[in-house]
Amino acid sequence: MDILEKIVAHKQKEIASQKELYPVKLLEKSTYFEGQPVSLRKYIQREDKSGVIAEIKRKSPSKGVINEHVSIEKTSIGYMQAGASGLSILTDKEFFGGSAEDLKEARAFNFCPILRKDFIIDEYQVIEAKSIGADVILLIAAILDKDELESLGSLAQSMGMEVLLEVHNAEELEKSIGNHANLVGVNNRNLRTFETDVAVSKSLASSIPSDFVKVSESGLSDPETVKELKNHGFEGFLIGETFMSHGRPEKAAKEFIKQLQ
Repeated sequence: MDILEKIVAHKQKEIASQKELYPVKLLEKSTYFEGQPVSLRKYIQREDKSGVIAEIKRKSPSKGVINEHVSIEKTSIGYMQAGASGLSILTDKEFFGGSAEDLKEARAFNFCPILRKDFIIDEYQVIEAKSIGADVILLIAAILDKDELESLGSLAQSMGMEVLLEVHNAEELEKSIGNHANLVGVNNRNLRTFETDVAVSKSLASSIPSDFVKVSESGLSDPETVKELKNHGFEGFLIGETFMSHGRPEKAAKEFIKQLQ
């Protein structure tokens, strides 16, 4: 069993227990449920923003602990002040040390698009994303078939949220592209081996239809790489470890974004 299969197996158990603790009817009573989500697409394309989706990630299966005691308030506000186009909050606890509470806290301090970064495999998680204040959900083509992508994506969109569809290769892109996505993210990290190669984004760029906002994810540690990817049509850049490995992630983000200008 590779790491991706382990994560999905654990996620299934986690969802079953969450459904008992917090039934859908309870989630729908959340103060965020009637709110109008903020568009990540629009924020990425704003001229006064950098295109950077700045991530808060405490740990990962490949790197272990990255920044366990990060301040969500200070970091999320600092990211946005640095010129980020949006926030990505890891909500997986077992493998990434995050939680729904992290996203709620970021939401309380920021009026900007927030991506719920998790391994979404069930409609319950989409409803939960809306209830904690997310504007965008991540759907990973490597763990979902075409019908699941369509039903989960359509559900998110029916609630006003956007969908970032994540692919790793041409085969995944071909099987998963459709109206159920608003943005297409190319993950440069192979989720099964955790090897990272930015060439993955470059090779898939021309295959992504122009009506989707293109996002490059993982392995973006150098502003020059981001500038290069812009030449391939990428407008969004999801960056986590590059910032989170610093004592003050928001300061690292500010320096990075300054070099993009």
